[in-house]
Order: sequence, then structure tokens, then C-alpha cells
Amino acid sequence: MLFQAPKPILVYQTVFCGTQILSRLKPAVGSKQTGSSSANNQKNLPKLEDFLSARDYTGALTLLEFTQGSGKTDADSERWIGYCSFHLGDYKRAMSIYEKLSIKNDTADDVWVNLACCQFYLGLYPEGVETLKNAKACALKTRLLFHLSHKTGAEEKLLEYHQQLRDITEDQLSLAAIHYLRAHHQEAIDIYKRILLDNRDFLALNVYVALCYYKLDYYDASQEVLSVYLQHYPDSAIATNLKACNDFRLYNGKAAENAIKSLMDQSSSSFIFGNDLIRHNMVVFRSGEGALQVLPPLVDVIPEARLNLVIYYLKQDEVREAYQLIKDLEPAVPAEYNLKGVVNASMGQETGSREHIKFAQQYFELVGSSDSECDTIPGRQCMASCYFLMRQFSEVLLYLTSIKSYFYTDDTFNFNYAQAKCAVGNFKEAEEAFLLIQNEKIRNMMNGKPQMAWEIYLRLETSAESFNLLQLIANDCYRLGHFWFSAKAFDMLERLDPSPEHWEGKRGACVGAFQMVIAGRQPKELLTDVISLLRNTANSQVETIIRTMKRWAKENRINV
Repeated sequence: MLFQAPKPILVYQTVFCGTQILSRLKPAVGSKQTGSSSANNQKNLPKLEDFLSARDYTGALTLLEFTQGSGKTDADSERWIGYCSFHLGDYKRAMSIYEKLSIKNDTADDVWVNLACCQFYLGLYPEGVETLKNAKACALKTRLLFHLSHKTGAEEKLLEYHQQLRDITEDQLSLAAIHYLRAHHQEAIDIYKRILLDNRDFLALNVYVALCYYKLDYYDASQEVLSVYLQHYPDSAIATNLKACNDFRLYNGKAAENAIKSLMDQSSSSFIFGNDLIRHNMVVFRSGEGALQVLPPLVDVIPEARLNLVIYYLKQDEVREAYQLIKDLEPAVPAEYNLKGVVNASMGQETGSREHIKFAQQYFELVGSSDSECDTIPGRQCMASCYFLMRQFSEVLLYLTSIKSYFYTDDTFNFNYAQAKCAVGNFKEAEEAFLLIQNEKIRNMMNGKPQMAWEIYLRLETSAESFNLLQLIANDCYRLGHFWFSAKAFDMLERLDPSPEHWEGKRGACVGAFQMVIAGRQPKELLTDVISLLRNTANSQVETIIRTMKRWAKENRINV
């Protein structure tokens, strides 16, 4: 079986919780603007507040560095640089600044909790928990610990901090974020819509609602809600990226690339902030182009990068590399369970490991039988894969037939569908499915297990279908170098129809098997069976071929 990997996984936002965690990251309200105290100079220099209100963190950082280089700084300068660096996605620089401030014992602006925020965004979750032990109690600390508990899998702590959340906007946004991260998308939508009813100016919540609709496969609804935000902020990296993701699902990769091109061309501060996720998604939009250059450095930064790199390896038939990348991943959502199932099944087929096959069955069954996935296309694919591994081909066809109309031109689907049809003896429909396959790699596939095809033939009664299968085994095994099975099939065909072409095929296959024995690629004991097979044919050429084989056997001290 060819196992179909899940669709590439796009990144919608690097960390979904966004500003609801970091609402207090900036320096304390009332901090003076960095710059000259002179009124005349104030008129000549742009104001820091102007850059910040426009979300132009590059401009703000440039102003801060300029005034710092001129020696015209105040006590808040370093904190503002940390703030701007953070919002530009330069978490390492921001973390370095907060670390220096913490060493100075500067805790006036919640340095410890801001440092923990940087560690959170860098994936340093245990370090973030340790840092927060030094932070003062505050709502931001509670929210951050709530998210860190989710990231570290501390379920008891998660419930503890959940109970500490209050009915205020920031806390409810954090709760919605956790719902989203745990695939409870409708629950997240309910919270966002409730907040929007009282806060129409919270435009960013439209992006979060659109994200949830995207995850529920409601791409049109996602675009409609997203447009409300894009009308006000057309240069938003997150929103533009999500629009591109919707276009990818609704249309194709080219449409998605066009949607995001304007953002890339202008290289705005918003683009710089979202650079990693846009680079990641461009690999998906371009069908894996540049995957090995872009994805590996992002594996520990963007979770989806690991999954997409696994999918890339699977498509390149690099199963072991895919397994090494995913073996320690604990799946949390259906796509991850599905992908682990595909990788384990592929490993099982490649290595003959029943353990991998067993794990694959379990992963597929968990997805296919779940209430949320059982009636979805991926869910039915998973159940079909599960039954395929269990060799219950009637059940396989039940599930594949139900989604066949969605995969009419899909080569992998048609290959699997044809195999299942062969297994139940329906060779006419199997042939029709095989003929739909366009991929030459699949059409010429050699799985190295011709004995499986022979076993299927032996389970069938003599019929027109079994005769067709024999012809398929005889000719394809000959073409792919499986001469012994080809010889057996031609021998059976010759008994059913003693035509010259069947003898010629049998003769060539027997000679091929003899050559494989000489080359050491088949056991020497096989020669006895080959000679026995040749004696079934009443042809003058038989004795000449047998004498040649016996002479070689005698010279090599082999009893035949």
C-alpha cells in the first residue's frame, strides 16, 4: 500500500496566544520619551510614540539606537529597545536585554516576567517556568504560567492556573488561545465573538476568529471575517499570511503566492516580524521547493516545520529520515496522529516490523473512529488504512468508495483502490483504476515482494480474473527481474493455454532464474525447482537447457 501523508500543514501564526499574554511587556505607563530634552530638538525629531502607534517597530528601534548613540538616553531606553526587539521577532536580543536588567536588579518594569515572555517565544519553556519564580505576582504572570503548563504538558498546573483566570478580557483571550491550541475551535470562536460584542474596536479578534474557521475547513467564512481586519491593516503579516493560506486551500499554490507577494515586496516591519512563518509557508505553496534549506532551521521554532519536513521526506521515499524526525513527537491533534500512522506504516513495510504496523493501526483507528473525524475525508482515509493493514479489503473498499469522487485524479488513491479491488478479485475495476495512474514512479513500482501477488492468485479460484492476474504476474515479474515468480506464472499459463508465447516467457524466466542463482542472488537449492518446472513442458529445447544447468551444478558440487 502507498500511504497518503496528510496535506502540508501551513502556519497561521507562530504563537497563537499573541498579545493576550504580552499586554504588559512594554515599559510602564508614564515613561518619558527617549531623546533630547530641548523643545526645539523635540520638534525636529520624530516621536517614539508616533512609531509605536503605527506599529513601526523598526522606525522606533532606529530612533532609540540613534539617540542612544548620541548619548541622549534616559532610564527607560534599554527597556524600550527590548520592547521593540521583541515585537520585531528578535527574541534573543530582547532576552539578552532583560537578562542584563535582571542582573542589575532592575525590577521596576516586571523585568522577570518580560524575560520569561522572551523565553516562551524561543521555546525555552522550562527556563521560563524557573524565571517566573522570581517575578512578582500579576495577571500576566498567571497567564504566562497557564500557557507554559500547556507547553510542558503539566495538566494539573494547567487546571490550577485555569481556575485563577478572571472574567477580564486578557484572561479570556488566553483561555480562548488554549482552546485553539487544543483543537477546541468552536469554544474559542464563542469566546472571541462574546468579547467582540462588547468591543467592536478589537479588530485583531477577527483574525483569531478567521483562524478558527480555517481550522474547521470553513475557508470562505474565514476570508469573509478576515477581510474586516485587512481593510484597516493591509500590511499585517499574520492576516495576509492567513489570506494566502485560505487561497491555497480554495485555489492553488500560485494564488496563495500572489496573495502574499505584496507583503514580501515591501519588506515592511510586519513582514520582518512574520518572516519565518512566511518563508515556511512559501515552501508549502511551492510544493516543497527549498524544503531542505528552509525547514530544518525552523524545526524548533515553528512546530509545523517539523511536520512538513516529515511529509517532505515521505514524498522523497526517505522513510527512515522521516521516522527519526517524528518518533519522539507526542501527537495532540488528528493531523499529527495521522502523520505518525503513515510514518510507522511506511517503516513497517520497509523493515518488515510488525511493531511499527501495530502502532500505525492504532494511530489510524484513533483518528478514523473519533467523533470529530469519523465523517471527514481524512478520517475515512485513516480507517481505510487501518483495515488495509488488517487485510480486511472489503472494509477498505467501503471507506475508499465513499470518498472516491474527491480523488478521481489522485494517483496514490487510485493505486490503493486498485490493490484493494485486486485483493477481492475484482480485476476489471482494478485495471480501470490502474489505468488512471499517471505517475511513472507508481506505474513502474516494484515493492520487492512478488510472493504477495502470487499468494493472492493462490487464494482465487480458477476464473477469467485469475487468468488475467497470472498474466500480470508473469509479465511484470519478468520485467522487474523476479524471474522465479515469473516462471511459475508462465508455467501455470502454459498449462491453461499451451501457446508458444507462454513457453517462450517460461523459458526466458527459467534462464533468468538460473542466472540469478549463478550470481548468488538466489539460493542454489532453487535450481532443482527450476529444472522440475522445465520438465512440465514437452519441447525439444527443454533437455538442452537442463543439461547446461546440470553441468554447472556438477562443476559447483550442487546436487540437483
